[in-house]
Amino acid sequence: MTKLNPWVFGLVVAITVVISYVLCTLFWLAFTDSSMDFLNTVFHGMEFRKIYGPAAFSLADYLTVLVVFTVWGHSLHCI
Repeated sequence: MTKLNPWVFGLVVAITVVISYVLCTLFWLAFTDSSMDFLNTVFHGMEFRKIYGPAAFSLADYLTVLVVFTVWGHSLHCI
């Protein structure tokens, strides 16, 4: 059995998380109503529209989360 390189594994996880986050954000921005319908369905009928309030989209906040996800994903090699 081949042993995984922990640094490569962490890097692959970080890249996967970042790509997923970017795609999810783009989908949310393009199809907000459909995204709400999807969330309501996935969580068995919970109504997310009641807790959703449109807020200004901040690029700084988005980039902060992107950096946090990248560091978190890459740090998984330490586990």
